[in-house]
Amino acid sequence: MMHNCPPPMPLLQRWLRGSARMNGSYGHLLFEQAIPNDQAVVDELRPYFESAHLDAREVFHRTARIDLHPDAGAPGAHAQYPTCLPSTAKKGLFGEVMTGLMTQAYQFIGGHQWTIPVFLFRYHAEAEAYIFDLARDPPRVREISGRHGNDFIALAIDPASGEVVRFIAGEAKWRADLTPSVMDTMMFGEWTGPAGARVRSNDGVWNEINRGLPTPQGLEQMHRLLCEKARHHYAEAIVSLDRALLIGGNPLPRTDLVFVAGNRAARRAQGQTYLPTNSHPVEYTAGRPLQVVELVLEGGVDLIESLYRSLWGGR
Repeated sequence: MMHNCPPPMPLLQRWLRGSARMNGSYGHLLFEQAIPNDQAVVDELRPYFESAHLDAREVFHRTARIDLHPDAGAPGAHAQYPTCLPSTAKKGLFGEVMTGLMTQAYQFIGGHQWTIPVFLFRYHAEAEAYIFDLARDPPRVREISGRHGNDFIALAIDPASGEVVRFIAGEAKWRADLTPSVMDTMMFGEWTGPAGARVRSNDGVWNEINRGLPTPQGLEQMHRLLCEKARHHYAEAIVSLDRALLIGGNPLPRTDLVFVAGNRAARRAQGQTYLPTNSHPVEYTAGRPLQVVELVLEGGVDLIESLYRSLWGGR
């Protein structure tokens, strides 16, 4: 299955308050929760999340030899993706899916129409191995690391030619306690060095974005999925990606995206942002169009658990 569910716009209009800033090739969006995370929020988010995870669910369930939609008492029913994953992993998945939802729902820098044919969750090798083991050994519960590579890829496809003319590559982060110090550590890395001369390790999000290849592996993964799942529908897009992915080929124009979500800190005032709103941060040196999104929630951890517990008829 391809990803085919539109963002739940009526919910977003009720659930979030937004403010936008754009300056040249830099854009900043702030979204703040406006209504409680009740069952209606879960119900209206669920279809988009199921669509985002279905490709990986098909792959991981097939690998683990469990039914795609097993009955409650069926062998391996406790090991369903993504519900069975540890809490930390689900928080990371939530950030990645919300990145896609926001990309499709709102206008980003450049005014491009972004398409997400499929999410890249099937390339989370540790989740695949975890589900295989858990299906056969229920007590084998453990934490798992996040998926390597780009958190998110979307395509801008020319409606006349069908060719890919640009792509967006995103870093998605979730933090339960999103304070200024937590944001700084996430963006710049941990403090390091001797007492009195400590510096940031420079291995945070800005470094990852700055080091991103003009043509990243996530684009190859998207190409592979289009070839496997929708070769005829995306024929021209596949050919254009073929050209861009050749070693030494002309890369496609790239837009960078940073999506940060977390619970409101006690001292965070309404409308307050933790990332720059008017121009590129000086730490961002890649020289590409950059879109930043901050999502501020109330009780986000409970929302994530309720949402993922509800997928595919769960409780």
